[in-house]
This record gives sequence, C-alpha cells and structure tokens, in this order.
Amino acid sequence: MDLSSLVASQRQYFQTGSTRPLAFRQEQLHRFKAAIESHEEELFSALHADLHKSPAEAYTSEIGMLLSEITHTVKRLPSWMKSDRRRLPLFAKPGKGWVSPEPRGVVLILAPWNFPVLLLLSPLIGALAAGNCACLKTSEHAPHTSAVLARLVRDTFPPEYVTIVEGGSDVAKTLVCQEFDYIFFTGSATVAKEIMAAAAQRLTPVTLELGGKCPCIVCDDATLEITARRLVWGKFINAGQACVAPDFVLVDKRIGERLMQEMIRCAQKFYGEDPQKSPDYARIIDRRHFDRLIAFLGYGHAIHGGQHDAEQLYIAPTFLTGAPLTSPVMQEEIFGPILPIIEYENLEEALVILQGMPVPLALYLFTNNKKTRARVIDGTRSGSVCVNDTVLQIAAKNLPFGGLGASGFGSYHGKAGFDCFSHNRSVLARPAVFDPAARYPPVTISMKELKRAYRLLVGE
Repeated sequence: MDLSSLVASQRQYFQTGSTRPLAFRQEQLHRFKAAIESHEEELFSALHADLHKSPAEAYTSEIGMLLSEITHTVKRLPSWMKSDRRRLPLFAKPGKGWVSPEPRGVVLILAPWNFPVLLLLSPLIGALAAGNCACLKTSEHAPHTSAVLARLVRDTFPPEYVTIVEGGSDVAKTLVCQEFDYIFFTGSATVAKEIMAAAAQRLTPVTLELGGKCPCIVCDDATLEITARRLVWGKFINAGQACVAPDFVLVDKRIGERLMQEMIRCAQKFYGEDPQKSPDYARIIDRRHFDRLIAFLGYGHAIHGGQHDAEQLYIAPTFLTGAPLTSPVMQEEIFGPILPIIEYENLEEALVILQGMPVPLALYLFTNNKKTRARVIDGTRSGSVCVNDTVLQIAAKNLPFGGLGASGFGSYHGKAGFDCFSHNRSVLARPAVFDPAARYPPVTISMKELKRAYRLLVGE
C-alpha cells in the first residue's frame, strides 16, 4: 500500500469541502452506527478469539459504548457546530467577532489491542463529527478483530474519506511520518515518545491517551461490600488489561483484612472457584505479556489466585500483598489481573505515596466523607477521579476523558471528542467604514494621551 498516495487522496477529497456540511456528517454517523450493528456478531466472535471476551463484556465495554456515543453525537452535533459570538473591544467596532469550529483536515488514529474496537472507533466518532477525513491503524496483536474492523470500514466508507490500514509496528512508523493534520494515539508511553518525535518533524499536533498505575484509596469509612464488588469488577474487566483499571489498592489498615476477604468472595462469586472455566473471564493477549505478568507474582504473596496456564494465556484473578513500593510490580503499570494491596496508617501517608509516583490516568477513592474526598482530590493529580466506583467515568459522555503528564494529554468522548478534532477559528469582521486617521502614523498626541486612549479602546 502506498501510504503517501493514500493520504494525498484523502487530502484532495477533504479540500473539496464535501465533509463539512452538517447533513453529510450526520449521514455518515448514521451509516457508521448501522455498520457496527450489522457487524456485531462478527465483532463478538473476533473479540472472543483475540481476548476470550464474552459477548456481554464485548457489548458493554466496547460496542454498546460506541452505539450510545454515536446517538449522543448525532443529536447534539447541530449545536456543537454553531459559531460562538464574542464581544469585541471598542477599537474593533463597528464589527463582529466569533469563533467557528473547523475540521482539522486529514487525521490519523492509532489504536491498541486491549479494547481494539472501542479505542479505534470511538475517536473516529469525534473525527467524523468534526468534518475530517480519517486514516485508521488497527493493532496487529488482535488480528481477528483487526480483520473484521477492516471489512467494516471498507464496506462503509470510500477510502478517500475513511480508510483503514493493517500491519505491524513498521507500518505504524511509516504512517506517523506522513503529512497528517492531527494524530490521535492510544497506547504505551514508550511508543508515544516515538510518535511525538515523528510528529515534531512536521509540527503535527497530537493527542496521547496513555495509562499509568491508577491507584485506589479505600478509607476506613467505606462501605465494604459495595467497595469490594466495584473494585473487583473494575480490576478484572478484560483480565485487567485496561488503562483505567485499578492498578493497586491503598487501604486503611483498620479495614485491610476485611476488605481483602470481601474482595476474595466477590472474585469467587463473579468467576467461580475455577475462573479458567468462566465464560466471563478474558485471557492475556500474548505470551510476551503473559511472561511479564508472571514475573510480577514473585514480588509479593498471592493471598488469592496466582494460578496460571501458559498454553491458554490464563492468569487467575490475583490479590498480592507484601510487595515493596520499590519493586517492579509497584513501579510499572501492571495491565493484567494482579492487584497489589498495601495498608496505610493514615490518609496522609497514602497521599505521600501517590505524590512520589507519575500522574495516573485515573484515581479511585472509596469514602463516604466529603472532607476526605476534598482532601484527596486537592492532594493528588490524575487525568480523572472516580469516587465510590471504578471505570464508569469513561462511559459518561459529558465528562472529557484524558490524561495528564505521564498519562497523556488531550481529551475526548462526547463534545470533547468533537473539540479534539476541531480547530477553533477566530473571525473578526468589520465594515469598510469609519476609519479615523488617529489610528495611523504619524502620531500627533502625547504618550500620556496615547495611553489613556489605548485603555479606553482596548480595555484593561
């Protein structure tokens, strides 16, 4: 595939202006939704083949979220596209000022393997809503899903409008060196640095959705049964292979033992005595990630789980205690079904631990005390915060989703996705009348008079 010609054909199509009208954007989003619905069974099968995802998990964590966001976007797109009038200072009158959201142009979207449908197509919703052409790159680590997505896109859109590219890292490296107007990447910080370096050569703006060690603080006033259920659910979705999954738990030592026992009961209830037989429990994506996760088990004591099967890429839901803060399992993003649990003496001790770590994509807090909630939110940094639950913040379409610092930058979902792929273009329009000579050289007033006039005309 000639990637440079592909991008050139999309740029030529974009420059025709065909993607800009509201009716066109809404029509394409309707077609997009219909295509996802018609390929639903194929996507279920592919996600099971790549990650052992059940149809229920595939729908609730990927496909259903896409369908909901498309409906949300189509309904609100007319108001999002409207120009926003702005007040002008006296010097610009008579005149009008407004800000108009303009499409960025031809955009590149690079997706990871862990949620290969959602994380490829969710950014595309914002890109199409904003009036762009798009090139999509699937993950080679989820080959079955990649193949279905390729058919879906090619059956739905002309390649000069939306195209999809399959292949390995060599293809991705070639893509990011093309003349795109915007790059949207979801994945690891290591790859993100390479993408930023390539984008910098062309001054191409980027959004990076990364990850990090998302912490969970459980205070002594938390409602333990609900806390345990929501924590276990959020941690073991997709076998923990989620950028917003709780990565470790900091729990008040007064309730630590009770929380652990309650989480063990929840894990057994969700996945049975032998999770390997559960239809609702996913698998690790490949042997390299499997081996990396197994190595983490050596840095603590598994109070529950720890069983694994290399042939099936299976690792049981595992709770780990005794892991030193300096150990790899507490320094690296786990991205798997292993949950270290650390007890703290008081809340300030927990906050000190978090302040010594890179900024995560999400922070979770379980407490019923508003002052505690305020203290934790004010005393930490993260891309998002979720109180008394896990993961749900990514499904709230009116909440921008994105990282900070090491967890990335830029945001999307709902209107934030439209804004991500739009340029807010400022326009100042004046009539060709009333043109006082005092504006132009030579200056005939004193500096004191000039300053007074400037303050009046420009404002302070």
